[in-house]
Amino acid sequence: MYLEEVGSWAITSGLQIVVVIIAMTIATRVMHVAINKTIGRAAAGGDPERAKRTETLKSTINSLVNIVLFSVALVIILGQLGIAIGPILAAAGVLGLAVGFGAQSLVRDVINGFFILLDDEIRVGDVVQIAGKGGLVEKVTLRLVVLRDLAGNVHFVRNGSIDVVTNMTKDYSRYVFDIGVAYREDVDEVIAVIRAVDEELRGDPAFGESILEPIEILGLDEFADSAIIIKARTKTKPIKQWEIGREFNRRLKRAFDQRGIEIPFPHVTLYMGQDKTGIAPALRVRSERGEG
Repeated sequence: MYLEEVGSWAITSGLQIVVVIIAMTIATRVMHVAINKTIGRAAAGGDPERAKRTETLKSTINSLVNIVLFSVALVIILGQLGIAIGPILAAAGVLGLAVGFGAQSLVRDVINGFFILLDDEIRVGDVVQIAGKGGLVEKVTLRLVVLRDLAGNVHFVRNGSIDVVTNMTKDYSRYVFDIGVAYREDVDEVIAVIRAVDEELRGDPAFGESILEPIEILGLDEFADSAIIIKARTKTKPIKQWEIGREFNRRLKRAFDQRGIEIPFPHVTLYMGQDKTGIAPALRVRSERGEG
């Protein structure tokens, strides 16, 4: 009698359990292959950092697929074994709710991190500003981004606190110049000097490879208190803008000195005013010289 019951169970429920296990295994493999091929296309081009991100995405999504399929299969198998799954699901729901309340920030970090990686917002080696911190990206995970600033300080920024990402080195970079000269200077002459310095810098093998385009002169931008401001910008390879900008400023200062173009310092012009007849009041100046 017992053997008959066992045989009957093996033919019905036992066979269904085997089918469920086989179906879960096949579905898992198919999903992994599809995910790996789909996300793997994003790594095309030989970029090692892009490959790292896609590997992170693939492993994360594959793990989620494993958890979902295993959970479904487990529920079906428990039902075939005659175990009431209602109380188990209720207990799991309460436990999940408690864990959810306690780990809201962690879940938010992981979700934000997933979309940061998916949207290719941040890469290792980029210089970014996020959550009020800026620096070189040293590490990107689903939970946090690690930055190192110019002073060497390391900032650990949780992905859940990132609302806006300012990436200063994505694809290419720019350096903006605000070049101030005295009011008496000829603007056209100053622009010609700026172009000459840029041409000289692009012709230097040490710097020319990092400059993608000739300098763009945007024109006379501002009449400041002590100077007129000419705005320009240059386009460089990622993260090279500061090196190029500093060298350009050094050479421009030298070129201005050679041509006698004044880079003004803040100064004040005293105007004593005039009466209706055009006569200005006397300005009394007293000079005191120490003895000895």
